[in-house]
Amino acid sequence: MNVIFIEPSFPFNQREFVRALYKTGAHVIGIGERPADYLSDELKTWLGDYVQVRSVVHEPSLLEAVRRIQKVLWVDRLEATVEAHIMAAAHVRKATGIPGTTVETAFLCRDKPAMKDALRAAGVPCAQSTRARSAQDAYDFAASTGYPLIIKPPAGAGASATYKVREETHLQQVIQECGLGNGVEVAIEEFIEGHEGFIDTLTINGNVTHEFITHYYPNVLEAMRERWISPQMITTNRIAAEGYNEVRAMAREVNKILRIGTSATHMEWFYGPKGLKFSEIGCRPPGVGQWDVYNAANEFDLYFEWATAIVNGRPHSKPSRRYAAGMIALRPERDGHINGYSGVNDISDRYGDCVVAAHFPEPGTPTQAVEAGYMANAWMRVRHPDYDQLRRIMNDIGETITVHAS
Repeated sequence: MNVIFIEPSFPFNQREFVRALYKTGAHVIGIGERPADYLSDELKTWLGDYVQVRSVVHEPSLLEAVRRIQKVLWVDRLEATVEAHIMAAAHVRKATGIPGTTVETAFLCRDKPAMKDALRAAGVPCAQSTRARSAQDAYDFAASTGYPLIIKPPAGAGASATYKVREETHLQQVIQECGLGNGVEVAIEEFIEGHEGFIDTLTINGNVTHEFITHYYPNVLEAMRERWISPQMITTNRIAAEGYNEVRAMAREVNKILRIGTSATHMEWFYGPKGLKFSEIGCRPPGVGQWDVYNAANEFDLYFEWATAIVNGRPHSKPSRRYAAGMIALRPERDGHINGYSGVNDISDRYGDCVVAAHFPEPGTPTQAVEAGYMANAWMRVRHPDYDQLRRIMNDIGETITVHAS
């Protein structure tokens, strides 16, 4: 099988998808923005061919590159795994007749107001929401729904450019900051109180073959605003517990409504006083290396499972569910440059056999802003057979390790 893979070298874990495709025996053609000389020797051995383009989200350039490849060989699949690449890939698939995620599905997984409209119409519980094209749209929605509200880009990812608006004066300020009414649209949603998590699936021909549930501690919006917090994401190994049945069923229903075929998906949800509420979906794997957490928890290769789904249309193996596993972000005490760390040896002595990966930037490295995300500075991945014990371990890590900066 001949598979085009978009942007094989950046971000770094993109190479894992290429490795996995190569391992299945596929002939992999990379399309990326960097010169071929930039690619590592190992990556070059996995790629049968490579085409450089000015931008992988510039659809005319991407389309021209794919058509050039099609003149030489038959292309069975064109795959993208980064949120920003999904729509461009879908449009090029449609123009070239390559099977995969459709433009309609990609759009509904990308555009939050349209996504929620489609799901609400099908009976999936979601927050009240609207697409605001003017300041008046925002005021009208606030009048009908009440505060607090969430305002974010219609096609944003994570907590980027997201505001929690508590009252009208703050709404006026946010309208000015985001440029609403000056050619900018935003998605506005009812704020849902409750615990936040996500469910990730690997779906083959519309059927969920692998699934993983992860909890945020604390919720993302709070985690991305408060420097003192060492935020955690912990995936459970108790997914078969009765309490997860509702969210697992919801994920299958969302995939069906949005016509997910063979693809990874990433779905956010809330559970609180109003029950389970769907938040949003990406028709791609989760970010921040979360598949590496699943691999550590389940003692298998989810990248290879994805590649086998693409190439062979079936799963290869089952997850062990032996471990709960998580990632904790460790933030510098202030912006500047990293001076060093304290508490790392203590944690190593106590839990060294539980740590599966860690990243501690060298002293002198410039710090990254809190809003830059979970992997922006130091982080650790940890696993343990007992979920509750893992939570205690990760809390201890957050309270013990300090990232010093000046």
